[in-house]
Amino acid sequence: MITGLDHIVALVQDIGAAKAAYQTLLGRAPAWQNSGEGADRVLFTLANMTIELMAPSGFSVAADRIRALLDDREGVLASLCFRVADMGKMHRRLDRVALKPEPVAEVESSNSETSAVLHWKRTRAATELTRGVRMFFLELAEERPKSAATGVAPIDALDHVVITTEDSDRAAALYGARLGLDLALDRSHQDWGQLMFFRCGDLVVEVVRRPVAGGDSKHDSLWGLSWRVADIDATRARLLAAGLDVTDVRNGRKPGTRIMTVRNGTCGIQTVLLERSPKPVE
Repeated sequence: MITGLDHIVALVQDIGAAKAAYQTLLGRAPAWQNSGEGADRVLFTLANMTIELMAPSGFSVAADRIRALLDDREGVLASLCFRVADMGKMHRRLDRVALKPEPVAEVESSNSETSAVLHWKRTRAATELTRGVRMFFLELAEERPKSAATGVAPIDALDHVVITTEDSDRAAALYGARLGLDLALDRSHQDWGQLMFFRCGDLVVEVVRRPVAGGDSKHDSLWGLSWRVADIDATRARLLAAGLDVTDVRNGRKPGTRIMTVRNGTCGIQTVLLERSPKPVE
């Protein structure tokens, strides 16, 4: 029933600074901007998902909740929103698998820059039943505009979102059995723990188990993002020229991939860039 990852919400302290940072990181312009309900929002829409930057605005219950979730951090990943084709069917499934979905809401958003309007249906699962990761489910009535490239070697798409867990069996039951995502990989290694890849449209939800003394076995965490690029060397050169601190390019764990880490300019969100080698022609 889930067709992809619609968007990820990142809470930030300063919407202007975050907007500028992600324009530089992504090499793309915002696709949507609006304010309301205690928050200012800037959205960047790539080929396979959207990242929504959200900052508290004014003084209200909603704004204070965002500030509490930030807890003085520059930024933090706050929630996942999955795209669905039929909200009625998805709501019934969530209810059947005991995720206690909220009633379906009809939502409208206006772009403050262009006055364009989007409509969608939305529900939310009970966070205490999704292992502490806030999850929404959305059926869009019309597609969002894409973020235009503003320079050379922009980021094209999200490759995977990383979730950390202390209980891989329960996490696998949530993402696989309950949400219906396809488990494409389950691998363990003494150096980096256990990796599980769940296919979600054109990207992967990666669940990582790295046992930590005193860790929370009942709650998972949104940990970081891995963005997909066509030419990682060109993207690295662009980011270096913009003053960002990035690592050297190295081979990824998955054969045929090259990766690098972005150390700043991400609002404190763990960020990796990844290039896939072209598939051989058969």
